[in-house]
Amino acid sequence: MHRNETHKMNTLLESFHTVLNTDQIVYGEALKNRYHHIWRMDEPLNVKAMLLPHTTEQVASIMKICYAQEQPVIVFGGLTNLVGSTETNGDEIVISMERMDAIENPDLQSRTITVEAGAILENVQNAVAEKGLLFPLNYGAKGSAQIGGAIATNAGGLQVIRFGMTRNLVLGLEVVLSDGTVLSSLKKVIKDNSGYDLKQLFIGSEGTLGIVTKAVLKLVEAPKSRKSAFVGINDYDKVVEFMRYVDKGLAGTLSSYELIWKETFITLTKDPSIDRSPLPYDYNYYVLIEGLGSNQTEDQNRMEQLLEEALNNELILDGALAYTASELSWFWNIRENVDALVAVCDYDQHFDISLPIHAIGETIAIISEQLKTVEGVTHVFPFGHVGDGNIHFIIGKTNQSDSLRMAINTIVYQPIKGLNGSVSAEHGIGLHKKVYLPLCRTDAELYLMKQLKITLDPKNLLNPGKILDFD
Repeated sequence: MHRNETHKMNTLLESFHTVLNTDQIVYGEALKNRYHHIWRMDEPLNVKAMLLPHTTEQVASIMKICYAQEQPVIVFGGLTNLVGSTETNGDEIVISMERMDAIENPDLQSRTITVEAGAILENVQNAVAEKGLLFPLNYGAKGSAQIGGAIATNAGGLQVIRFGMTRNLVLGLEVVLSDGTVLSSLKKVIKDNSGYDLKQLFIGSEGTLGIVTKAVLKLVEAPKSRKSAFVGINDYDKVVEFMRYVDKGLAGTLSSYELIWKETFITLTKDPSIDRSPLPYDYNYYVLIEGLGSNQTEDQNRMEQLLEEALNNELILDGALAYTASELSWFWNIRENVDALVAVCDYDQHFDISLPIHAIGETIAIISEQLKTVEGVTHVFPFGHVGDGNIHFIIGKTNQSDSLRMAINTIVYQPIKGLNGSVSAEHGIGLHKKVYLPLCRTDAELYLMKQLKITLDPKNLLNPGKILDFD
């Protein structure tokens, strides 16, 4: 490090010591025990320093220092993102929210809970479950994902079809802007038409417009029953028809409608996976449905009746109902155990695209066939939350070359623009997808996004280079 750089670094650290305790500042050799992603724990964190604030006030003080010294900042949550949102180049300061994990007691009357950004999603779910309530954001990384990260990426998951994305579950936010200004609107009201809904600017912004420090989350009454079933279907049109049929039949209690393609389903239920299939391998599509209701016996009987009617009407070709808690766990372990897919790949590449529901069957078939012709592609595993149009791909490949990665990207993303879909259904844009953003955003939209960034972060300090290039 040159003399001027050393002086600037020392000045920066001295400034941080005026607002933080020594154990809240990690730098030098101590950074070797830190990392930028939970899949890259063997790579030491490459930044100037990592800061561990305890309060919103400390985050604001940090940002005032960084604003004055024009120091770029990246915010760390649970480090489970899949688009390079937490990658670093050595020039940044990291603010980790891990120590801001307070969870207040749920407000039973307003059915809300106020939490700090570092609170783990599963801990929030457990805290409200004790009071007979449910926070219905649910996805595989819930044991490590933090609420601030979920908000910053507008996380989706398994129950979007009924409860919506994260933005539908946030009533109020506290955010620190790039200059240290605290924007606090921790309201517990559902209806608020008093001008612009500013919190929505920060939900899904991936930390590029402000740092979420606290949130008021919307809760619902915990269901008293849960029922699930796997069904086998051969025609995609029947997949959509059955979804409408079961949604109507369950009278609005359908919470999940997951679609798994045959090859994916076989891999999820054969060695090396520990799970086994509840249905024979005779079908092109396997659908996992879930309903959350109020009476286990009545709801179970209703589900049985719906499956029998669907079989008789040839909407489905086969079905298996989960009757016990262990069977529920078995069915959902199949869907969520994506590690079983990754395990058969030498290298893997992940996607989460959005498509109009009517176009999913044909489009995924075309993409899959094209991918299988690419030298270096070994596996093509589509699956997803078809009820909201979100389809995932895990692509197995023989190497990590840029040429193979780009060839795969081109095939997967090529149909997006013509179908008015999205290159990102729930994982965000980060570094890895920003070149493809014009496929799902118009020039006018991109211009306005850049103007918002310039207005809220004029020095380009917050997660610079992510989502948009900013000169």
